[in-house]
This record gives sequence, structure tokens and C-alpha cells, in this order.
Amino acid sequence: MPAPPPMRFVSRSERSELDSTKEPKARLRATLSLAEGHLLRAETLTSEKKFEDASKEVGEYLGLVGDMLTFAKTLPQDKGSTRDLYRHFEISVRAHIPRLAVIRRDTPAEYALNIRDAEEYIKDTRSEALDSFYGHSVLREPEPEKKSTGPSSASDALKRP
Repeated sequence: MPAPPPMRFVSRSERSELDSTKEPKARLRATLSLAEGHLLRAETLTSEKKFEDASKEVGEYLGLVGDMLTFAKTLPQDKGSTRDLYRHFEISVRAHIPRLAVIRRDTPAEYALNIRDAEEYIKDTRSEALDSFYGHSVLREPEPEKKSTGPSSASDALKRP
């Protein structure tokens, strides 16, 4: 039976610390510092085979990452400083994915599913940050039409060469 998923939340003390920072760049640094601490504790607890406590730390880590993305969405999207914030956020979170993979490999199967979900959440968060960074200025080229290399009709398929 799989373990319940970790609850994603930001503690009151962390929330008050984050709310006290007014500048977005300072809030990003504070959030990433707190998130790094939770991820480091999750790695330590996993190596000590305390998987329930490690799962709680992963939940708090995910809560902080989600809170930072929610905060960044409230900022004006057309400013260069907001794009820089998204860029720094994406670069920092990118390094967390392999660390979560190591935690997942050291975790029993009933908890590993939750860690894999956390990895997917971080990947989705990264892509959302990148999408916000580029905005609507990226145009995708239409896919070229594929030419058929096989026979043009069913009767041609039955003919011998």
C-alpha cells in the first residue's frame, strides 16, 4: 500500500519570514534558501531511513517552490526584472531534480511514488517558469507535411515489382 502523498505547505514562521521581504529578488533568495534546507534535510532523513519524516520535508519543499511561483505570477510580466526572477528561479530549481532522483532511488517503493510525483511537479514548475519567461513572443513553426514512402493505393501494394 503506497504512503499518503506529502502535504505541500509553508509553515507560519517561514510564511512570516517570506512576507517580511518586500523586494522580489530577496524573496526569491529567501525562498530558495528555505527550500534548499528542506531538500537537504530530506536527503539526510532518507539516508537515515526515516522515510516518513523525509516525506514531510519534501512536502514543505514543494510548498515553498509552489509559493514562489505563485508570488512570481503576481508581478508585472512585461518587466525585465520579472524575467530575471523567473530565470534565476528556473536555474536554481533545475539542480534539484537530480537530487530528488537520488532520494527516490534510496526510498522504498511505497514512498518512491510520492518522490516521483514531486519530481514531476518540479519539472512542470520549471516549464511553467520558462513559459512565463518567454511569454507569447515564441512562435512555433508548423510541422511539415509528411510524404508517403509507401504505395499510393491498395492495388499498387499487391503488384509485384
